[in-house]
This record gives sequence, C-alpha cells and structure tokens, in this order.
Amino acid sequence: MTTRHQPPSDGARRWVDEHGREIEESDRGLVYDLRTLVDRRKVLGLFGGLSAAALLAACGGSDTNDSATGATAAPGTTSTEETGSSSASADLTEVPEETAGPFPGDGSNGPNVLDDSGIVRSDIRSSFGSSTTTAEGVPLTIRLTVRDAATGDAAKGAGVYLWHCDRDGNYSLYSQAAASENYLRGAQETDAGGTVSFQSIFPACYSGRWPHIHFEVYGSLSDATSSGPVVKTSQIALPKEACEAVYATSGYEQSVSNLSQVSLTSDNVFSDDGAIHQLATMSGDAAGGYTAALTIGV
Repeated sequence: MTTRHQPPSDGARRWVDEHGREIEESDRGLVYDLRTLVDRRKVLGLFGGLSAAALLAACGGSDTNDSATGATAAPGTTSTEETGSSSASADLTEVPEETAGPFPGDGSNGPNVLDDSGIVRSDIRSSFGSSTTTAEGVPLTIRLTVRDAATGDAAKGAGVYLWHCDRDGNYSLYSQAAASENYLRGAQETDAGGTVSFQSIFPACYSGRWPHIHFEVYGSLSDATSSGPVVKTSQIALPKEACEAVYATSGYEQSVSNLSQVSLTSDNVFSDDGAIHQLATMSGDAAGGYTAALTIGV
C-alpha cells in the first residue's frame, strides 16, 4: 500500500492511500511514528548502531548528508544559518554535555589560562606571554555557531573558550613536552549570528580517543575570562575522511595507528550516539587546510 500526504482544502493534515481513502492515525506506519514521536537520539537507542540520519533516509528522506565522511550539512542546520532567525534551527537539538577532560586550563584542574590577558584571540596557533612557540600542523579553521536550543535564536555575545591537543597529542600547560606553552587555546565573543571562528591546526589522534576539540560556552566573554558560570561544556568530533587525509601527511605519523584502533562508536565520549550532534562538517583539503563547522544548541 502506497501512502502519501495530501493537503485537503480545510488545511488539516490527513494521510490517504493510493485509492484516496483516509488512513487512520494508528496505521500511518514507521515514517510517521519516527518523525512525530521519536527524536534522533531515541532512534539510535531503539535501533542500535544504525544512525538516525540513515534510518530517516530509508523511511522517506533526510535533511542532512552523511557527515561521518565529511558531509556538507551540519546536523540541525539549514541554508539560512547566518540569518540569526529561529527558523534556521527548527530541528536544532541541544548539544550533549561532555567532560572537559583532564586538561581544561580553565582553573578547574590546575592552570587557569582564562585570566591571562592574551587569551582573547582568534588565532590560537602560537603561545603568548613568555613563549611565542607556534604549533605546527595542517591549518584548520574552526567555526562554531551557538544557538538557543529552545528558540533557535543566535546566541549573540556569548563567550566561547576552545582548546585541543597539538600535532603530537600534547596539551599545552599540562603535557611534559608542552608544559611551558599555552598554544591551541583561545576565547572569543560570538558575533550577531552566534558564530566564532578560530585559526588553528588539525589536532592529533592520541591513544584511546577519537580526534576532537573541546569547548566551553559562557553567557558572555566577561564570564569566560572571570571564572563565571559555564553554560555548556562539550566536544567537537572530526570526520574520519578528513582525519585520514591529514594523518597521511608528514608529522602526523603516530596518529595513523591510533585512529585505526578507535571509532566514534567505541570512543568513551561519542559512543552514546556516534556524535550525531557533535560531528563537524568539513571543507578544504590536507594540502591547503580545512574548515570545520558545527552549529550547536545550548
């Protein structure tokens, strides 16, 4: 039996079969149930390893591409992303809360780089202060757009603190090889569209973790730099295709083996849903550098 939605003249939503007979609500099938009763995270719980995007596509269409291989549309975004309108995020889901990890540099576990005058910056490749060492690696622009998960409105004027490891898997301020550095850390204020953009380098894949970037969202930049309350702590996952391309270049040799031993479904942070709300979309290439973009709800 073929089913389709036919808009009637009175504007009500009805479903009819191929003979024009109205179908009772209880018989509308899997597509109707998935689209109206179950969000994507619950879908994953019901159907195991099958992604929500793949399941919806199989049932009649999806609004995103498969971002696990470097998609062109981020989960929860549309082509009107830059407008700041709530209509741009009708399907936006709040990004999962994740651990800041052992190397946050926000004062919660040892060093606090957020009270240093040089932390507010867009280019985070070099250390500031007593060291000016520049982290080497494939260029990566990180573009994070923050929206209110309830309304879809752009979070204008929010503070974002972002950090990640270097090409060798070291975290500045903590790892022995980078303890005197504070590179690959920075804070900014979101613009009118709720977006911040950082110039950085592609991080390594170190043992036991999928390649990722940490971030914290604050109510304002002032909150971020004065130990104010954190609105959201989470992580960005990087797509496998881009990781493989970067790790084939000089300087990332140890990441090749590490990446082969971990997956999004085995990673201790992203395994709960395969990073469906945290997987960046990528543009560019390993020769010229990549841009990783993600829209999140908070």
